[in-house]
Amino acid sequence: MIQTAKDFLARSFAPCSTIALLLRTESPEKTQQRIVTLEQALAPRYLGWLAHENHAGANIYVAANPLRSGSRKRTKECIDNVRHLYLDIDEDGDARLAALRASDGLPVPSALLSTSHGKYQVLWRVEGFDFAMQEIALKRLACAFGGDPACTDCNRVLRVPGFFNRKYSPAHCVAVEYLSDATYSPADFRLPDVPAVAAILRSGDTQLSTPHKGTHSELDWAWACHQLAQGKDADKLTHKLASRRSDKPNPLYYAQRTIDIASARHWFLEGALIDDVITTLEDRRRFELPAALCFARAREIAATAQRMVARKKFA
Repeated sequence: MIQTAKDFLARSFAPCSTIALLLRTESPEKTQQRIVTLEQALAPRYLGWLAHENHAGANIYVAANPLRSGSRKRTKECIDNVRHLYLDIDEDGDARLAALRASDGLPVPSALLSTSHGKYQVLWRVEGFDFAMQEIALKRLACAFGGDPACTDCNRVLRVPGFFNRKYSPAHCVAVEYLSDATYSPADFRLPDVPAVAAILRSGDTQLSTPHKGTHSELDWAWACHQLAQGKDADKLTHKLASRRSDKPNPLYYAQRTIDIASARHWFLEGALIDDVITTLEDRRRFELPAALCFARAREIAATAQRMVARKKFA
């Protein structure tokens, strides 16, 4: 257990980094935060203390990005540089991981944390991102792949593998799988445009919402919704959208996803059940994608559209 935590911290941060550890319990007054150097955190005695606190009920987290030397807090202003991009997946974990792995716009993740059954945290080690670029990338990741849109702050904490997730009974040991040793740059992330991303970034809202007219992608979304409401054929709309958006890294992927999300939204507004929406989406793409991926993608898109409709109703 301790060795797993030690390896994760050593892989995640450069030597001499200042890192923030959070020990969170059900009692807020007992929550502790420790700001230490990486070398202090890797010391056997310190790791033993973390294991003791974890055994006593504390959940162990580490800030995803290093802090400035001499920092006493884990505020945004104290973050030194962008070390990671991350995605927090709390719902339909396996389906959303399948969609993420199938994307041609993302590099292989550096690490995949299993935080509990069906819940994951995905990490990419990066360089060359400033804080604004990171925030945009994190919001787009969350919107595109069904992650938690609230987990997009530069001072976000991650669970440390090797320790137990004490939110559940029995406790779940947080596991990690290392998938790549590469360090990625902004050019490695060709994130698909998702309806409402531009509106989210402009307004600061972390929830999916209906976009306002403005960017090309927002106009595409409005056009797709209108055309589908008029009963136009989805396959013809997909090819038409792909042909006019040749500026995209993968125009067909962009068009398929836009039309499919808009279709699912339209069906939900007409009262369709989610199982029927998933089946229809799966049937639409069954000749274009492997069966397992087709089902996972259909579930993820249906869930995304369902959230959009629900949030509009209760906004």
